[in-house]
Amino acid sequence: MKTPVAAALMVLIAAAWLRADPQESKSTDTAEATTGTYKLELSLTDAETGEPVSGVVRFQYADGETITPDGLLRRGLGINDKSSIHDWCVVPGPVTVELPRAPLTVTAFSGIDTAHATRTLEPPAGPSGSLKIPLTRFADPRTDGWWNANTHVHLMKITRGESDQYLVDVGRADGLDLVYVSYLERAEADVDYTTNRYSRHELQALSDSHVHFDHGEEHRHNFGGGGEGYGHVMLLAIPELVYPVSIGPGISKTGTDGLPLRRGIERAHDIGGTVIWCHNAWGLEDIPSWLSGKLEANNIFDGGTHGSYHSSFYRYLDVGIKVPFSTGTDWFIYDFSRVYIPASERPTSEEWLDQLAAGRSYITNGPLLEFRVNEQGIGEDIKLAEPGKVRVTGRAVGRVDFQRLELVQSGRVVATIDSSAQDDHFTAELDTDLDISKSCWLALRTPPPSYPEDPDHEKTPLNEYGRELFSHTSATFIDIAGRRMFDKSAAEELLEEMTKNREFISEEAVFADDAERNLVLSVYDEGIALLNGRIDGTGK
Repeated sequence: MKTPVAAALMVLIAAAWLRADPQESKSTDTAEATTGTYKLELSLTDAETGEPVSGVVRFQYADGETITPDGLLRRGLGINDKSSIHDWCVVPGPVTVELPRAPLTVTAFSGIDTAHATRTLEPPAGPSGSLKIPLTRFADPRTDGWWNANTHVHLMKITRGESDQYLVDVGRADGLDLVYVSYLERAEADVDYTTNRYSRHELQALSDSHVHFDHGEEHRHNFGGGGEGYGHVMLLAIPELVYPVSIGPGISKTGTDGLPLRRGIERAHDIGGTVIWCHNAWGLEDIPSWLSGKLEANNIFDGGTHGSYHSSFYRYLDVGIKVPFSTGTDWFIYDFSRVYIPASERPTSEEWLDQLAAGRSYITNGPLLEFRVNEQGIGEDIKLAEPGKVRVTGRAVGRVDFQRLELVQSGRVVATIDSSAQDDHFTAELDTDLDISKSCWLALRTPPPSYPEDPDHEKTPLNEYGRELFSHTSATFIDIAGRRMFDKSAAEELLEEMTKNREFISEEAVFADDAERNLVLSVYDEGIALLNGRIDGTGK
C-alpha cells in the first residue's frame, strides 16, 4: 500500500486531477500544473436529494494498489491485520485532498444501504479540480422504522481528539445510529485505553443528528490474561460504573476469583442498566445467567466468532429461553456490525435497549432483513390453539451477494431462497406456509460465517472491510396450546456443561475463604436446580 508516512513525503507522491466526465469533474484552473500533485475538491451526495453525505472512498492505481491521501482518516485505523478495510478512507463531508498525477479509480459508498459508485479518471491539465459523486440508496432502514446500534466499542493508543474524530466520522460514514462506548480495566494495559477517559455526559455531547453515543462498561473475569473465565458482559446505559470493573488476578493481577459476574449484573440492574452477554458463548456463567433471567441480550461476533450459532444461542432457544440477538465490534469499529430494532422515530438510548430486550432485533454486517410470521414482526410470539400452518414472509437485501436466505426452525434450515442480482444490489424473498406440528422457534438468516472451532466450515462472501457476511433475526416462538418449546436433550447438555464448569471453577479458581467459594458456586447451583426442575417438570 502506498500510504505516506509523513506530510512531506505525501507532497512528493500525492495529488492529481480526477475526471470522470466534463459534468462530474472539471479543472478550476487551466494554468499548466507545475508540480506532481494537485488538489481535488471531493464530495459525496445523496443521489435523490443532492444533500452531502458521509461515506468512505478508495483510491486505486491501475495495478490495483491503493493510496490514502494525507488528511483523510484511514478507515482501518487501529486494526492490526491486512484486511481490505485498510484500502478505504473516510470522507466526512466535502473535503480537499492532494492526489498523485496519475490515472486513478475512485470507488465510494455510504453505510450498508447505498450502492457502489465508481469513477475511472485521468489527471487534469490544471493544478486543481472538483469531483462530486452521487450515491444511490437501494434501502432506507431509518425511513422504514429501523434503528441500529453497535453495542460494544473501545479505542486505545490514540489521542482524545483522534478518538472524538474517529467515533463521529466513522459512525456517520458507516451509517451507525447509536454507539455504546464502554469502559474496561486490565492491569497496566488500560493506561492506553483512550475511551476510558470519557464520562457518560461527554459521550452524549459528541452526538449529532446522524449518530448518537452512550456509555457502558465491560464487566468481566478471565482465568489468566486472556483465557476463558466466568465471562464478559456489557453493562449499558449505566449512570455510574459498577466496581470492581474486572474480577480476579487473571486481569487485575491482584485479588481473588471470589466474585461472580452475577453481583455486577444485579448492581447494573439496580441502577437502571441493561446487561448483554459478550462474545457468543465465551465464558462459564452464561448458562446460569440465562436460566435465571439475568440477561437482556447476547452479543454475537463482537470481537471474533467464538463458536457457531448452534453452540452459542440456539441451545438456549431450544429450552424455551428468549434470547435477543445483538452485536458490536469490541476494539475499534472493524466491521459494519450492528443490531437493528424497530421504532417509529429515533429512540432514546433507553428506548432502544427496551426494544432489544423485547427480542425485536436482527444483527448484520451487510444484508438487511425483513421477517414476519402471521403478519407479526420479529420476536413477537405466536399463539396457536392446535397444530396448523403459519405464513412466513422474509426478505434480504444487500450490496454484496449474500448467496441465499435461510428459514430456520428450531435449529434446522427448512427453506432456502437463492439471492439474485437486482440493478446494483442483491435480494432474496421468501413467502411460504409452514406446517407447525409442535411448539418451536423460527428465525431468518443468511448463511452463517466460519469459525475457528470448525476450519472446514464453508466461508461466506466478504464485505468491503474483509469480513465474512452474516445476518440473523432474533427468534419468534410459536407456542401450541400454551406450551413453549422445551428440548429435553438440549437441556441435559446444558446441565452437563454447567456441572463441569462448576467442578472446573471449584478446582482452578483462587478463593480467599469458603464464603467466596460458596458465593461463586451458588450461581451454578441455582442454575442446575432451575434446569433440573424444568427437566423433571417441577419448575417453570
